[in-house]
Amino acid sequence: MSLAHVILGLLQQQERTGYDLKTGCFDDCIAHLWQADQAQIYRTLDKLEEQGWTSCTVKIQHDRPNRKLYSVTEAGKAELLRWLQTSQVLPIVREPLLVQLYFAAQLPNEAIIYLLEQALEAHREKLAQCEAISRSPLDDPAASRDQVMHQLVLDLLSRREQLYLDWLKDTIEVIHADFGVSLS
Repeated sequence: MSLAHVILGLLQQQERTGYDLKTGCFDDCIAHLWQADQAQIYRTLDKLEEQGWTSCTVKIQHDRPNRKLYSVTEAGKAELLRWLQTSQVLPIVREPLLVQLYFAAQLPNEAIIYLLEQALEAHREKLAQCEAISRSPLDDPAASRDQVMHQLVLDLLSRREQLYLDWLKDTIEVIHADFGVSLS
């Protein structure tokens, strides 16, 4: 998967500026799936335009800087469709906390529990962010196909965060029970 395909998908939904992509899309739900900063988005938009997958219209504004509004071309739609139908390899997961725990036997139990409790709080916050995103019931007959697909993704994100939270709680309990650390 590439940032280019994420941007093509977002632009297929509607025309957007680079700023709109960052603040209205990447800072919301997409950030839980794929992160990008403003500079990466603008570099990718330039490349997409060079490849003929997007076009750009400059909207003149007299009271503010002009806006570059990007849209997907027919070639961009074809590329997005090709990518959507391509099986993806499993991602390589990088979990710094798990690597820390792998080598954590040399740490005092209190230090390990502290790391786990910090992660617990971070995952609670992430779960709350996922749950704060507006959702439509999957069985709502008025829900659009896009809404249903978005909801399915949000459901997985929430389940993954809840699973991680459950694992962290269980791990803290194991360290308390097996290593004689008193509950605080």
